[in-house]
Amino acid sequence: MNTTRTVPAADPGLLDFDEEVREALHEGRPVVALESSAIPSGLPYPANLDMALDIDAAVRAAGATPARIALLDGRIRVGMDKELLERFATDPSVPKVSTRDFGITLARRGSGGTTVSSSLVAAELAGIPVFAVAGIGGVHRDAPDTFDISADLVQFTRSRVAVVCAGAKSMLHPAWTLEWLETAGIPVIGYRCDDFPAYLSVSSGVRVPHRLDDLREIAAVAVAHWRAGNTTSPLVTHPIHEQDGIPSADIEAALADATAQARAAGVTGPAITPYLLKAIAQATQGRTSAANRSVLLSTATLAGEFATQLALELAEHAGAGA
Repeated sequence: MNTTRTVPAADPGLLDFDEEVREALHEGRPVVALESSAIPSGLPYPANLDMALDIDAAVRAAGATPARIALLDGRIRVGMDKELLERFATDPSVPKVSTRDFGITLARRGSGGTTVSSSLVAAELAGIPVFAVAGIGGVHRDAPDTFDISADLVQFTRSRVAVVCAGAKSMLHPAWTLEWLETAGIPVIGYRCDDFPAYLSVSSGVRVPHRLDDLREIAAVAVAHWRAGNTTSPLVTHPIHEQDGIPSADIEAALADATAQARAAGVTGPAITPYLLKAIAQATQGRTSAANRSVLLSTATLAGEFATQLALELAEHAGAGA
């Protein structure tokens, strides 16, 4: 008897597409994948719903179709209409689902908001080559003691999806994050910027490895990266609008206090990021709310523009290979 066992391949049959997204992919039009975990765990209702709708509108205004990803009743949803967005926005108990939790949630026929890492899994499975998020995860400042490194970074080593972002979240260590990305072979490109952005601040004070000022050229770089056999996610970074950013000195001062409070309260692991973000918001008298809105919209717009250029580049290479 043959007892050979094989691991099942990735199964696109797990995907349920919104009709708008399905048509865009079928026709080869640009699509931008988005995460959903911030909807139930971010702003209170109805501000969270309005923000999600505004992000979708920004992607559309830039010429692309938004494809927000979530897990619904044991299926992977690609594209959420207003009804589904409202379902998530009105239920703060919807859990975050990372790559670690993906299989468990699917097998139990559960639902959840996908994080950056799990959204990338679904985006690649759906054939969407561009993902947008305001701030990526990275290496935490206490990583030498806690080994706290975001699952985002590891997933960048596995997904052929370009990630458009405004750098790493403010409470992370930018230099260590870039060092990790270099070791993993992840291209990091600054679009019209010399410094690695810092999410709510224009600059982290650390240089990006490469600066390019033309989105079509960046698209060509991404395609060349994948054609060479790489299976990793190029990062396209661009900062928050200067007039909307918070000075990095203000963020650092708030972060120092918040970190001490977290340590005293015993806050660790996945709870640390939302804890620090909330503390920074309180310390900056709510300025982070306006800054967060600005960077979410500017990143969505840039991702839509980049997806358009990448679609052209991919179509050109597909035609050349025909």
